[in-house]
Amino acid sequence: MRPADLDAVTVDAYGTLVRLRDPVPALQDGLQGLGVDRDADAVAAAFAREVAYYRERSFEGRDEESLRRLRRECVAIILEALGSDLPPDAFVDRFVAAMRFELLPDAGAALARLRRYGLAVAVVSNWDIGLHEQLHDLGLGDVAVITSAEAGAQKPDPVVFERALDLLDVRASRALHVGDSDSDEFGARAAGMHFVPAPLGTAVAALT
Repeated sequence: MRPADLDAVTVDAYGTLVRLRDPVPALQDGLQGLGVDRDADAVAAAFAREVAYYRERSFEGRDEESLRRLRRECVAIILEALGSDLPPDAFVDRFVAAMRFELLPDAGAALARLRRYGLAVAVVSNWDIGLHEQLHDLGLGDVAVITSAEAGAQKPDPVVFERALDLLDVRASRALHVGDSDSDEFGARAAGMHFVPAPLGTAVAALT
């Protein structure tokens, strides 16, 4: 596929554009500061349970109030797994502070290359509305973003991709999605888009 065949590229966030820095040390420190002393393995296991819970409910964090509620529920999962009776509200801010993301290698260069081609770019992700702030902190505040929370549905539902196409004002047949999961591929194809699997740098390099 050539850049001339496209008007836009959409990109999945987690696993394609960004990755999570290991949050366990920060979570462990935050818990200890509140009197919950657990070893790293226990905290890691509790966090894994929270991740599974969040993945099924990320779209529920659609505004400030619902996002705060979702985060409290996620914290409650961690505290329950650790056998702590600490009130979730006491740990929410420290939990959020521990969630720090970074761009995957070559991701920034790949986005810059897409822009040099004159292509519109948007991030399409199963995520709460907090993704906007996360990407802003990574210097990507000018990139269009559509989250499952804003679309009211999760990938592979094509509505998430359709929202992005409407935002970018492009036809599906002239758009490509890059992602790292079956839900990315199935959702993009259901919306009528082209699909190429991650890594992003490799996908963009193949546009010749």
